[in-house]
Amino acid sequence: MANAFQRLIGLDPGLQRTGWGVVESDGLRLRHLANGTVKSDAKQDLAQRLMQIFDGLNEVLTEWKPHTAAVEETFVNKNPVSTLKLGQARGIALLVPANHGLVVAEYSPNHIKKSVVGAGHAHKDQIHAMVHMLLPGVKVDSVDATDALAVAICHAHNLGGQAAMTRARASA
Repeated sequence: MANAFQRLIGLDPGLQRTGWGVVESDGLRLRHLANGTVKSDAKQDLAQRLMQIFDGLNEVLTEWKPHTAAVEETFVNKNPVSTLKLGQARGIALLVPANHGLVVAEYSPNHIKKSVVGAGHAHKDQIHAMVHMLLPGVKVDSVDATDALAVAICHAHNLGGQAAMTRARASA
């Protein structure tokens, strides 16, 4: 029996720019569908900026109708105010897919790097090179969109591994 394609969205949250990437996976193959960046206006107050991210992600999910979503976990940086604002943008990135009825997975930056590159401490340029290798011919909207595609690829790999384990248990 052939595996059905599953549409996944990866999100790389940020207050200025939230990257998104949509791929399809059948457990073995990946196919790029779309990517982009939702931007907020730095001249607006925080509530308005969060609403811009909310509205932008709603549009993306309405258009692409993914089956599942994944979001990169926030790292804590030296500036607590920046970390808090990033956390609020990340909350929007978790809320929007959940509001669309999706299960939302979360992955640490090191888990994403290890899944995409094979090393948990890979550099950004290595991740971006692997995204282009795994999704041949992809034209990426931004660095943030490339990061979001890496999140989607990581999620696809994790779902593929779970499906393989389920099949192995069923045949045992």
